[in-house]
Amino acid sequence: MKHWKRQLLRWDAKLSKAMHIKAEQRVLALVLKIFAHSGDSWFWLAGLFITWLASTGEWRGRALFLGVGLMVMAVAVILLKFSIRRPRPEGEWGQIYRITDPHSFPSGHAARSTALAVMGLALGPPWFAIALVLWFPWVGISRVALGVHYLSDVVAGWTVGALMGAIALALQPIAMQLLSFLL
Repeated sequence: MKHWKRQLLRWDAKLSKAMHIKAEQRVLALVLKIFAHSGDSWFWLAGLFITWLASTGEWRGRALFLGVGLMVMAVAVILLKFSIRRPRPEGEWGQIYRITDPHSFPSGHAARSTALAVMGLALGPPWFAIALVLWFPWVGISRVALGVHYLSDVVAGWTVGALMGAIALALQPIAMQLLSFLL
């Protein structure tokens, strides 16, 4: 590996470690764990599926679009993770993530939360968009603070999520036409 890449990875690891919370910060740890889990794919896909089942009109369409968008993005993130194969940082918390997904770059949670925020801004209503915009950075920050990602994983995840959210919005008319039988 080139010298500058090694230096960059060392700097990333050092900065990420400095962001880790201390063991005695139990209340902060609990809050960060809630944010970290709030970005889980199963949580969002289950919630969007329930919304799709229980809704009609705009919310049914929003739930369908967001759910399909998240599934497409998950495939893109998995392809990136298994191409890059960067191991997660050493740590105790998040064993389920360490076992089911040993690769950390880019952060799927950061990508997912950012894509939701980008799509939420366009889809509205305003309270929904504001809630997502206030929420998404904390998902990524929590992942670093709890030691399951490096900061660069999260920044890359935010970038992938913003890009995928924008692409989804650009393709929304076509996607909704193809999915119209589910509305």
